[in-house]
Amino acid sequence: MEQQQPPISDYGFLSDSRSGALVGRNGSIDWWCPSRFDGPSVFGRLLDPRSGHFQVAPVGVGGPGYRVERAYRPDTLVLRTVHHTPQGSVAVTDALAAEIGARAHELGVNSPAVLIRVVEGLSGRVRMGLDFAPRPENGLLTPYLHERADGGILASGGSVNLMLRANGLRLRAGRDRVTHEFEVSAGQVLGMDVAFGQAYGDPPARLDPLATLAATTRAWEGYRETHGYSGRYAKLVRHSATVLAGLTYARSGAVVAALTSSLPEQVGGDRNYDYRYSWLRDFSLTMRALWVAACPDEASRLFAWATRSIGRFGEEPVPVLFGVEGERDLSEHHCYHLRGYRDSRPVRVGNDAWRQRQLDVPGEVIGAVWRLRDYLGETFDDELREMVLGLTEQVAATWHLPDRGIWETRDEERHYVSSKVSCWLTMDRAVGLADRLGERADKRRWAVVRDEIREAVLREGWNDRIGAFTGAFGSAELDASVLALPVAHFLPATDPRMRSTIAVVERELGTDDGLLRRWTTDPAGFLLCSFWLVECLAMAGELRRAEELFERVAGYSNDVGLFSEQIDLATGAQLGNTPQALSHIGLINAAWRLTEPGSY
Repeated sequence: MEQQQPPISDYGFLSDSRSGALVGRNGSIDWWCPSRFDGPSVFGRLLDPRSGHFQVAPVGVGGPGYRVERAYRPDTLVLRTVHHTPQGSVAVTDALAAEIGARAHELGVNSPAVLIRVVEGLSGRVRMGLDFAPRPENGLLTPYLHERADGGILASGGSVNLMLRANGLRLRAGRDRVTHEFEVSAGQVLGMDVAFGQAYGDPPARLDPLATLAATTRAWEGYRETHGYSGRYAKLVRHSATVLAGLTYARSGAVVAALTSSLPEQVGGDRNYDYRYSWLRDFSLTMRALWVAACPDEASRLFAWATRSIGRFGEEPVPVLFGVEGERDLSEHHCYHLRGYRDSRPVRVGNDAWRQRQLDVPGEVIGAVWRLRDYLGETFDDELREMVLGLTEQVAATWHLPDRGIWETRDEERHYVSSKVSCWLTMDRAVGLADRLGERADKRRWAVVRDEIREAVLREGWNDRIGAFTGAFGSAELDASVLALPVAHFLPATDPRMRSTIAVVERELGTDDGLLRRWTTDPAGFLLCSFWLVECLAMAGELRRAEELFERVAGYSNDVGLFSEQIDLATGAQLGNTPQALSHIGLINAAWRLTEPGSY
């Protein structure tokens, strides 16, 4: 009988800043798309029990007397899992290999696409099991397995080659998998790796697992040594910044929204989307987090990626998301052969949100330009100037139109308050940048449009009966996205209308455990919104309440400090794609707000 997939919180995150993998507490790697973050999986048991995995764990994992403890090596994404059994204890250390000698911002630029696993006997004598069952192309393909003269196993099928090697073990290829049992005594160390290569490209890399693990650990430690943070909750912030580095595609600087596709917002539901792309909507929040917890180089690389990805444009809306190398067409399709996480269908590849009109996007980009203005210089280069001018003029011409909003609804368009505020932000920041934009900058006209938008939001977005800004013009429905108004400095949190809005949103959308839903029918708590509430309370001068809320929300991470997108209100279980960049960004920004309540 096939086992149900583990809870989402059971998974640890590995990254080489090219792609990432998820490894469960049971020692099984159930997700790895080795070509790049948004590529096809070779291990995909996360989304279907038959879709591939690579497990290394004690035989009888999970039985009586068995327990697990695990932790990242400090300031790295190198994960050490200790399996305690009645017969003894064994550690398995997992990592995605860095290029030998990589340091700081070189991390991930030339990743060898090799998964490293090192087994170390700690006490007693433990019988271990290895189960290697690759299923390339998102589980569509069962490869041929070939035993090699050097003791390795080559899995070959379609466009993929995978080479499995295990030092000191004589592996045998079965029809569709490799299984092997071996014993590990105290003091014994065994290295193994899986190297990825394209069928018609370079062969899989051959690395020494032990040396590569040490080099990868040094690379991560060197990366963190170049990045400082002096604010509150430093340990949490540093770890979240490391997670963001792990979600960064190093070759371009793009930050993916999450490692995974189609983990559900509600188990058994159909709101299962592919998040392995980079959203412009998240741009300003991401930029702020990178600025606070990383350094200007990360922010600048992300900014250069966005400028290039957007390119020249006309009247068509700027897409809200792109592929990690700037691809625009991310057309969505369903993988009907996959059952989905705990039978949550459909499983999607691609994301049709790229087709939507989402008026908040230009504001996120220009808000980031504003944040980086001093770093970018008094005179913008041609591409930057054209982008800012084009986005500003587009907003001036289209701000009055309805859109799909920050939550990317797939029903009718509306006049979302958060989108209008982002349009205001575009015009306000463009006025401030006008002197750097040349003679085509129309500062006076832009200021008129800015003021028109502000008046419309204050008039149409406020519901006097409810005593709050609502989700859309003329609506009575609450939406936690209005908590972004003080964060965007549209209104101070101390404004009577904003104070009332914060209180109403907290009362109607909040829970006793500190979680905040996006709207009244939302089935789960949305972590970013909860961190927004922390920021609003801090800006309103309620620092004690903000601190208490921050600590409660931060407590929803798993045992190795990872957040998914949402939290089940009944069980406290993590839901949605993981690890979720916005959740970690929310933590970083909220921690900094608690450090500097008046900061921008």
